[in-house]
Amino acid sequence: MKDKFYQYIQTLQDQICKGLEDIDGVAKFREDLWDRSEGGGGRTRVIENGSVFEKGGVNISAVHGKLPDSMQKLFNVGEADFFACGLSLVIHPKNPMVPTVHANWRYFEMYDDNGNVINSWFGGGQDLTPYYLFEEDATHFHQTCKTACDKHNKDFYPKYKKQCDAYFWNAHRNEARGVGGLFFDYLKATEEQSMEDWYNFVTEVGNSFLEAYLPIVKKRKDVPYTPEQRTWQEIRRGRYVEFNLVHDKGTLFGLKTNGRIESILMSLPPHVQWHYDHHPVAGSEEEKLVKVLEKPVNWIED
Repeated sequence: MKDKFYQYIQTLQDQICKGLEDIDGVAKFREDLWDRSEGGGGRTRVIENGSVFEKGGVNISAVHGKLPDSMQKLFNVGEADFFACGLSLVIHPKNPMVPTVHANWRYFEMYDDNGNVINSWFGGGQDLTPYYLFEEDATHFHQTCKTACDKHNKDFYPKYKKQCDAYFWNAHRNEARGVGGLFFDYLKATEEQSMEDWYNFVTEVGNSFLEAYLPIVKKRKDVPYTPEQRTWQEIRRGRYVEFNLVHDKGTLFGLKTNGRIESILMSLPPHVQWHYDHHPVAGSEEEKLVKVLEKPVNWIED
C-alpha cells in the first residue's frame, strides 16, 4: 500500500503542477529534492511571482525511521518504526478575488520489531479560503467534494465537511479560516472499509482537486481590483498565518520533529499585514465575508 500510494502522489503532484502552470501562463514550479537524515526525503515544488499565483507550493515527501518521542506520546505507543508519505499544497493567488486553497493527502504505517505493519491509516482533505465571498464559488468547491465522496459513501461528505469546519477554526479569533471543504484523518480498516477501499476514496478526492479549484481561478483571475482590496487580502492572509502557526497540527508536528523548515513554512504567503483592532466597514463586501466565517455554512442543499 505504501508503494502504491507514494506512486500515486508523485503522479498527482505532476498533474496538479501542470494544471496550475497552464492557468498561470508565466511562472513555472521550481523543484527542490531533499533528503532527511533520519530516513527518506521529498520533492518540494514552489511557484512564485506568476501572473496568477503570487506564491504556492506542491510538496511530496516519504519519510521513515524510528518514531519520534512526540509521535510516541501522540499515538500512546512505545518505540516503533514508521513510514509516512503525503502530498501537501497551498496556493496564494495574486488577485484578491481568487481564493487561497489548501489540500493534503497522506498515508501512515507503524511497524513492530519484526517489520510487520501493526497500524496504518489515511488522512487528508481540501479547503478554500476566499478574501471576497462569491457564493457560487463556495458551492462549486463543495459540490465537487460531495460528488467525489458520494461515489463511495453518501455519509462521507456531511461527516468530513463537519470535521473540516471544526478543524480549520481559528479559536483565538472565534472564526473559520475559510469556507471549508473536507477533512478526514485516521481512516483505518474496518469491517465495512478495507484499506483498499480507503485508498480508492482518498485518491478520488485527490483526483477531484483541479476540478474543484481551477474553474474558480479561471473565473476570477482577471477581475479588476483596487489597492484597498489588496490590503484587505493581506490582512486576511494574516489570519491564515495565525492558524498555520498556532493551530495547524502538520506545521506544529513538523517543527517539533526537526522537519525540513523550508517545506513546512512554504504555506505562508509573501505579503501579509496586521492592523491593530481592524474591522471592516459595516455593510461592505469585506464585512459580508467576516459574517459568513462566524458560523459554518451548508453550501449545498440536501
